[in-house]
Amino acid sequence: MGRHGKRYLTAAKQVEARQLHTPEEAVRLVRETSTAKFEETIEAHVRLGVDPKQADQQVRGTVVLPHGTGKSVRVLVFAKGEKAREAEAAGADVVGAEDLIEKIQGGWLEFDVAVATPDVMSLVSRLGRLLGPRGLMPNPKAGTVTMDLARAVREIKAGKIEFRLDKAGIIHVPLGKAKFPEGQLLENLVALMDAVSRARPAAAKGQYLRSLVIAPTMGPGIRIDPAKALDVTRPQ
Repeated sequence: MGRHGKRYLTAAKQVEARQLHTPEEAVRLVRETSTAKFEETIEAHVRLGVDPKQADQQVRGTVVLPHGTGKSVRVLVFAKGEKAREAEAAGADVVGAEDLIEKIQGGWLEFDVAVATPDVMSLVSRLGRLLGPRGLMPNPKAGTVTMDLARAVREIKAGKIEFRLDKAGIIHVPLGKAKFPEGQLLENLVALMDAVSRARPAAAKGQYLRSLVIAPTMGPGIRIDPAKALDVTRPQ
């Protein structure tokens, strides 16, 4: 097990490991404990009371974070003709079809999200083994296989992210940057938890949200009271 550096240990002293915080307290603490020399990302880790091995208990969805992630997202679009021009006008970084497929097969992967129109998916499917394991394959459930390319590109550029369970039943997503004001991080957290709550599968039984932790890239995790994390998403 690796040892933590002095910076981490100093930050960890500000946090009681087992204490549950309100979302507001957690956001304040996570910014205070972000002390790395580079711009840290604030990450959210959500453990759910579902069995990821069961097909009817999968949790997957998308959410547009109100203030984005703080990261510039490179969007690639597979499309032809008028749809290709639509994607370019909406701000896509790279647009193409067969030419892009060949380029990617040659090892080029300089993009963060791939979007495609349904009519070209038979071509894009050739890249399944290459893009699938990297989470880059266009998927209808994530809204990245669509005829409304303009909307898809704009939403992704504005901060749309995809969330899904890992094998341990945990969702890991970026929540924003440590430089974000507390209010912006809190609003992003509210949007995420509302989306995760809405994505609850019908087959899920018992307590759905088991734990929620937010943490800076190089700092300690801040535990949030699950009940209060859900309460904050409800209209006042």
